[in-house]
Amino acid sequence: MQTLKEVKPGQTVCVTKINGQGPVKRRIMEMGITKGIEVYIRKVAPLGDPVEVTVRGYELSLRKADAEQIEVE
Repeated sequence: MQTLKEVKPGQTVCVTKINGQGPVKRRIMEMGITKGIEVYIRKVAPLGDPVEVTVRGYELSLRKADAEQIEVE
């Protein structure tokens, strides 16, 4: 099991599961990150927060805490 936080920039991964509950999980899904979608990791800030990704054709910045909730392969 690997989380989005652990993926290196330049890689494309597929979302397998979103952990977390209630508002956190809902907010992640409202951003377009759902099971089965491909996510491209554009870059990670020097201190690791935030993580910039491309999902469904648009760019998105995720906090490290949110990226930890997203399992990928």
